[in-house]
Amino acid sequence: MTDDSSPTYLTAIRTSYDTVAADYVQLVKTPAELDPLSRAMLTAFAESVRTAGLGPVADLGCGPGRVAAHLAALGVPVFGIDLSPKMTELARDAHPDLDFTVGSMTALPIRANALGGILAYYSTHHTPPDQLPTLYAEFHRTLTPGGLLMLAGHAAVDEPLHLRPAQGHGGHPVSYESHLIPAERIAELLRRAGFVVTARLVQGLDEGAEAKRAFATLLARKPHITC
Repeated sequence: MTDDSSPTYLTAIRTSYDTVAADYVQLVKTPAELDPLSRAMLTAFAESVRTAGLGPVADLGCGPGRVAAHLAALGVPVFGIDLSPKMTELARDAHPDLDFTVGSMTALPIRANALGGILAYYSTHHTPPDQLPTLYAEFHRTLTPGGLLMLAGHAAVDEPLHLRPAQGHGGHPVSYESHLIPAERIAELLRRAGFVVTARLVQGLDEGAEAKRAFATLLARKPHITC
Protein backbone atom coordinates (compact mmCIF):
# COMPACT_ATOMS: atom_id res chain seq x y z
CA MET A 1 0.00 0.00 0.00
CA THR A 2 2.15 2.83 -1.25
CA ASP A 3 -0.11 4.84 -3.53
CA ASP A 4 -2.11 8.02 -2.96
CA SER A 5 -4.85 6.04 -1.18
CA SER A 6 -2.52 5.43 1.78
CA PRO A 7 -3.62 6.86 5.14
CA THR A 8 -1.99 10.18 5.92
CA TYR A 9 0.31 8.76 8.58
CA LEU A 10 1.74 6.21 6.11
CA THR A 11 2.38 8.94 3.56
CA ALA A 12 4.20 10.96 6.24
CA ILE A 13 6.34 7.95 7.22
CA ARG A 14 7.26 7.14 3.63
CA THR A 15 8.12 10.73 2.69
CA SER A 16 10.07 11.39 5.89
CA TYR A 17 12.20 8.24 5.69
CA ASP A 18 12.89 8.83 2.01
CA THR A 19 14.23 12.24 3.11
CA VAL A 20 16.45 11.03 5.96
CA ALA A 21 17.53 7.68 4.48
CA ALA A 22 21.15 8.55 3.65
CA ASP A 23 21.79 10.10 7.07
CA TYR A 24 19.91 7.30 8.84
CA VAL A 25 22.43 4.77 7.54
CA GLN A 26 25.31 6.84 8.91
CA LEU A 27 23.80 7.63 12.31
CA VAL A 28 21.89 4.52 13.45
CA LYS A 29 23.72 1.73 15.25
CA THR A 30 24.50 -1.52 13.50
CA PRO A 31 23.46 -4.79 15.22
CA ALA A 32 27.07 -5.30 16.33
CA GLU A 33 26.94 -1.94 18.16
CA LEU A 34 23.81 -2.73 20.15
CA ASP A 35 23.93 -3.29 23.89
CA PRO A 36 24.44 -6.91 25.06
CA LEU A 37 20.79 -7.49 26.04
CA SER A 38 19.45 -6.26 22.70
CA ARG A 39 21.93 -8.45 20.82
CA ALA A 40 20.97 -11.40 23.01
CA MET A 41 17.26 -10.96 22.21
CA LEU A 42 18.00 -10.89 18.48
CA THR A 43 20.14 -14.00 18.82
CA ALA A 44 17.46 -15.81 20.81
CA PHE A 45 14.85 -14.92 18.18
CA ALA A 46 17.13 -16.09 15.37
CA GLU A 47 17.88 -19.40 17.08
CA SER A 48 14.21 -20.01 17.85
CA VAL A 49 12.94 -19.41 14.31
CA ARG A 50 15.85 -21.30 12.77
CA THR A 51 15.26 -24.31 15.02
CA ALA A 52 11.50 -24.27 14.44
CA GLY A 53 12.00 -24.31 10.67
CA LEU A 54 8.45 -23.16 9.97
CA GLY A 55 9.24 -20.75 7.15
CA PRO A 56 11.05 -17.52 6.34
CA VAL A 57 11.24 -14.42 8.51
CA ALA A 58 9.89 -11.10 7.28
CA ASP A 59 11.77 -8.06 8.60
CA LEU A 60 8.99 -5.47 8.51
CA GLY A 61 10.12 -1.88 8.36
CA CYS A 62 13.56 -3.22 7.49
CA GLY A 63 15.14 0.16 6.72
CA PRO A 64 18.58 -0.23 5.12
CA GLY A 65 18.57 -3.97 5.75
CA ARG A 66 21.23 -4.24 8.44
CA VAL A 67 19.18 -6.29 10.90
CA ALA A 68 17.92 -8.57 8.14
CA ALA A 69 21.53 -9.16 7.08
CA HIS A 70 22.41 -9.90 10.72
CA LEU A 71 19.68 -12.54 10.89
CA ALA A 72 20.85 -14.03 7.60
CA ALA A 73 24.38 -14.31 9.01
CA LEU A 74 22.86 -16.27 11.92
CA GLY A 75 21.39 -18.77 9.46
CA VAL A 76 17.85 -17.39 9.23
CA PRO A 77 16.02 -17.30 5.88
CA VAL A 78 14.91 -13.68 5.81
CA PHE A 79 13.57 -10.97 3.51
CA GLY A 80 12.68 -7.34 4.14
CA ILE A 81 9.76 -5.01 3.48
CA ASP A 82 9.84 -1.25 3.99
CA LEU A 83 7.44 1.56 3.23
CA SER A 84 10.24 3.85 2.03
CA PRO A 85 11.46 3.26 -1.54
CA LYS A 86 14.75 5.00 -0.71
CA MET A 87 15.38 2.77 2.31
CA THR A 88 14.57 -0.27 0.20
CA GLU A 89 17.01 0.89 -2.48
CA LEU A 90 19.78 1.29 0.10
CA ALA A 91 19.05 -2.17 1.49
CA ARG A 92 19.26 -3.76 -1.95
CA ASP A 93 22.52 -1.99 -2.74
CA ALA A 94 24.12 -2.99 0.57
CA HIS A 95 22.83 -6.57 0.64
CA PRO A 96 22.25 -7.77 -2.94
CA ASP A 97 21.99 -11.39 -1.79
CA LEU A 98 18.77 -10.67 0.13
CA ASP A 99 15.28 -9.77 -1.09
CA PHE A 100 13.91 -6.33 -0.18
CA THR A 101 10.60 -4.94 -1.43
CA VAL A 102 8.53 -1.79 -0.93
CA GLY A 103 5.31 -2.35 0.96
CA SER A 104 3.25 -1.56 4.03
CA MET A 105 3.07 -3.81 7.06
CA THR A 106 -0.60 -2.81 7.36
CA ALA A 107 -1.43 -4.75 4.18
CA LEU A 108 1.31 -7.29 3.55
CA PRO A 109 1.66 -8.89 0.11
CA ILE A 110 2.02 -12.26 1.85
CA ARG A 111 -0.45 -15.13 1.97
CA ALA A 112 -1.90 -16.35 5.24
CA ASN A 113 0.21 -18.70 7.38
CA ALA A 114 3.27 -18.21 5.15
CA LEU A 115 5.85 -16.94 7.64
CA GLY A 116 7.86 -18.72 10.28
CA GLY A 117 8.76 -15.44 11.90
CA ILE A 118 8.21 -11.69 11.86
CA LEU A 119 10.68 -9.08 13.07
CA ALA A 120 9.36 -5.57 13.67
CA TYR A 121 12.47 -3.78 14.90
CA TYR A 122 11.90 -0.13 15.83
CA SER A 123 9.36 0.08 13.03
CA THR A 124 5.91 0.37 14.66
CA HIS A 125 6.19 3.46 16.88
CA HIS A 126 4.93 5.78 14.13
CA THR A 127 1.67 3.83 13.98
CA PRO A 128 -1.23 5.54 15.81
CA PRO A 129 -2.32 3.38 18.77
CA ASP A 130 -5.82 2.92 17.37
CA GLN A 131 -4.25 1.31 14.28
CA LEU A 132 -2.12 -1.18 16.22
CA PRO A 133 -4.87 -3.85 16.39
CA THR A 134 -4.99 -3.84 12.57
CA LEU A 135 -1.21 -4.09 12.43
CA TYR A 136 -0.99 -6.97 14.89
CA ALA A 137 -3.87 -8.77 13.17
CA GLU A 138 -1.87 -8.64 9.94
CA PHE A 139 1.15 -10.09 11.74
CA HIS A 140 -1.07 -12.88 13.08
CA ARG A 141 -2.61 -13.56 9.67
CA THR A 142 0.70 -14.03 7.89
CA LEU A 143 2.44 -16.11 10.57
CA THR A 144 2.02 -19.85 10.44
CA PRO A 145 0.75 -21.59 13.60
CA GLY A 146 3.74 -21.82 15.92
CA GLY A 147 5.37 -18.87 14.16
CA LEU A 148 7.34 -16.34 16.19
CA LEU A 149 7.14 -12.55 16.46
CA MET A 150 9.84 -10.25 17.79
CA LEU A 151 8.66 -6.70 18.32
CA ALA A 152 11.18 -4.15 19.59
CA GLY A 153 11.10 -0.40 19.82
CA HIS A 154 10.42 2.78 21.72
CA ALA A 155 7.91 2.59 24.55
CA ALA A 156 6.52 4.81 27.26
CA VAL A 157 7.39 4.14 30.89
CA ASP A 158 4.04 5.08 32.45
CA GLU A 159 1.71 7.26 30.40
CA PRO A 160 1.48 7.23 26.57
CA LEU A 161 3.63 9.80 24.78
CA HIS A 162 2.75 11.52 21.52
CA LEU A 163 5.74 13.19 19.89
CA ARG A 164 5.86 15.48 16.85
CA PRO A 165 9.55 15.94 16.00
CA ALA A 166 10.33 18.78 13.62
CA GLN A 167 13.58 17.16 12.52
CA GLY A 168 14.76 13.63 11.88
CA HIS A 169 18.17 12.05 11.30
CA GLY A 170 20.65 14.54 9.89
CA GLY A 171 18.45 17.48 10.86
CA HIS A 172 16.07 16.99 7.92
CA PRO A 173 12.46 18.12 8.36
CA VAL A 174 10.03 15.26 8.92
CA SER A 175 6.26 14.99 9.12
CA TYR A 176 5.83 11.65 10.89
CA GLU A 177 4.71 11.41 14.51
CA SER A 178 5.78 8.96 17.22
CA HIS A 179 3.27 7.22 19.48
CA LEU A 180 4.82 5.56 22.53
CA ILE A 181 2.77 3.30 24.79
CA PRO A 182 3.87 1.20 27.79
CA ALA A 183 5.19 -2.31 27.19
CA GLU A 184 2.29 -3.82 29.14
CA ARG A 185 -0.17 -2.17 26.75
CA ILE A 186 1.74 -3.58 23.79
CA ALA A 187 1.61 -7.04 25.35
CA GLU A 188 -2.13 -6.67 25.97
CA LEU A 189 -2.78 -5.74 22.34
CA LEU A 190 -0.70 -8.67 21.14
CA ARG A 191 -2.70 -11.05 23.33
CA ARG A 192 -5.95 -9.61 21.98
CA ALA A 193 -4.65 -10.24 18.45
CA GLY A 194 -4.24 -13.92 19.33
CA PHE A 195 -0.57 -14.08 20.34
CA VAL A 196 0.98 -15.69 23.38
CA VAL A 197 3.64 -13.36 24.78
CA THR A 198 6.61 -15.50 25.83
CA ALA A 199 9.24 -12.93 26.89
CA ARG A 200 9.52 -9.24 27.58
CA LEU A 201 12.52 -6.98 28.14
CA VAL A 202 12.15 -3.32 29.14
CA GLN A 203 15.23 -1.16 29.33
CA GLY A 204 14.54 2.26 30.82
CA LEU A 205 16.43 5.51 30.54
CA ASP A 206 16.75 7.30 33.84
CA GLU A 207 18.01 10.79 33.11
CA GLY A 208 16.28 14.03 32.17
CA ALA A 209 13.42 14.13 29.70
CA GLU A 210 14.26 10.60 28.52
CA ALA A 211 13.06 9.24 31.88
CA LYS A 212 9.56 8.92 30.41
CA ARG A 213 10.80 6.64 27.62
CA ALA A 214 11.97 3.06 27.53
CA PHE A 215 13.07 0.46 25.00
CA ALA A 216 10.85 -2.61 24.94
CA THR A 217 11.40 -5.98 23.29
CA LEU A 218 8.65 -8.59 23.22
CA LEU A 219 8.75 -12.14 21.92
CA ALA A 220 5.41 -13.74 21.06
CA ARG A 221 4.11 -16.86 19.36
CA LYS A 222 1.06 -17.60 17.24
CA PRO A 223 -0.45 -20.65 18.92
CA HIS A 224 -0.76 -23.96 17.15
CA ILE A 225 -4.28 -24.81 16.02
CA THR A 226 -6.02 -27.07 18.49
CA CYS A 227 -9.14 -29.13 17.94
